Amino acid sequence: MNATQAIAVGGMVLLVAAGGRAQDWPQWRGPGRDNKVAGFSVPATWPKELTKQWRVKVGVGEASPVLVGDKLYIFSRQGDEETTICLDAATGKEIWKDQYAAEKVVKPASAFPGPRSTPAAGEGKVCTLGVGGVVSCLDAASGKVVWRKDTRSKPQFNTSTSPLIIDGKCVVFVDGLTAFDLKTGEVHWAWKGAAAPYGSPVLMTLDGVVTVVTPAVNTLAGVRLADGKLLWKHPIGPGGKDYQHNFSTPLVAGDTVWYSMSTKGKGGSTIALKIAKKGDDYEATELWKKPFAAAGYHTPLLRDNLIFGVSQLDRNFFCLDAKTGEPLWFDKDHQRGQCGSILDVGSVLLALTSDKELIAFPPSKTGFTELAKYKVADAETWCVPIVAGRRIYVKDKGGSLTLW
Repeated sequence: MNATQAIAVGGMVLLVAAGGRAQDWPQWRGPGRDNKVAGFSVPATWPKELTKQWRVKVGVGEASPVLVGDKLYIFSRQGDEETTICLDAATGKEIWKDQYAAEKVVKPASAFPGPRSTPAAGEGKVCTLGVGGVVSCLDAASGKVVWRKDTRSKPQFNTSTSPLIIDGKCVVFVDGLTAFDLKTGEVHWAWKGAAAPYGSPVLMTLDGVVTVVTPAVNTLAGVRLADGKLLWKHPIGPGGKDYQHNFSTPLVAGDTVWYSMSTKGKGGSTIALKIAKKGDDYEATELWKKPFAAAGYHTPLLRDNLIFGVSQLDRNFFCLDAKTGEPLWFDKDHQRGQCGSILDVGSVLLALTSDKELIAFPPSKTGFTELAKYKVADAETWCVPIVAGRRIYVKDKGGSLTLW
C-alpha cells in the first residue's frame, strides 16, 4: 500500500469511527482528528460582522463541544459537578443533562477547574473523561449512563487527553492507554508502557494495520488497535517535570508522524518520523528535528505538506515546510493568545486563538494575509470551534456557548 492509499484508508476508518456525515464534528479536532472541515462555503465577500443566533451558559472548562446531526454535546463543570449536556444545535435548547460529583482541581491547576478533555460521540454513545479520571459512557439519545468508571488516574495537572470511539471501543489514556468495550465498559486491553500525557491519541493505518498513535510522558508510541500491542515508540521531550512536551496531538499522513514538543519559556522542538515495517513490528525513524515548537496548548494544522500553527515563544502564526521542517514565514506583526486552533475549511484557514478573535487567512506558503477578523466571545477562547455549513459554534472560558 502506498502513502496515498494509506491516507485514504486511514481517512475512511476515522470517518466510520466518528459517525460519518460531512458536517459532523464528533470528537477532538473533528472526524479525522486533523481540524479539517467539510461542507463550508467560503464567501465571495466576507461580511463586516457575524450574526449571533443564540448564546447559552453551559459551564466552565476547556473541553470543546462536539456535533452529531442536529445535536450538540458539551462537557463542562457546573458548580461541584461535571456535566454532560445535549443541546438542540439549531436553537440551543437543552435536550438532556447528566451530572456527577466532580473532584476539585487544586493548585497549580486551579485556574482551570473544569474538564479539558473533549467528549467523543459515535456509535450511539458519548464518552467523556473527567478531571480526576472518571470515564463515562452515555446513551447519545437519552443521556442515560451506560457505564461509568472512576479510574482515579490523572497526571499532575489533571487530565486533558481526549477519548476516541472506534470499532466498538472507547480508547482513552487513563492508567495506561486503555480500550474499554463501548457497551459494557469491560477492558479489552491496556498499554502501560508510559505515564499519561495531556495530548490526545490519533489513528494511523499502515499496511492495513490500524494503530493508535499516542503521546505519553517522554514517549510517542504506536499501539495496535486490535489488541493493544506496542508496535513502535520514540523518545520525545526534555524529560523531568516539564509537562508541555506531551500536550499536543500528533499529526499523521501516510507513513509520517509530526509532533510538536514545547518547553515552557524555551521554545521546544518539532520532529517528523517515518514509520516503517520491521519484522513483525514497526520502526520510527527521525526524518528531521527542529528547535522550534507550537504553543504548548496548541496543536498545529497539516495541509498540503505545510504546517500552520501558533508559535510557543512569540505567539504568532507560522508556516513550516512539513518535508524539511524549515520555517517559511512568521506573522511577526501580531501576537496571538497562548492557545488556539487553526481549521482547514477549504480554500481558506480559520483560526480561533485564546484572544477571542476568529481570523480567516489563505493557506499560503509565501506569507500571512488577513482576509477577515471577528470578535466572537467576551472571555478567552481555548476550545476548538465547530464550523458546520454557515454555522460557527464558539465556547468560551466564561462558560458560554454561542452560535454565530
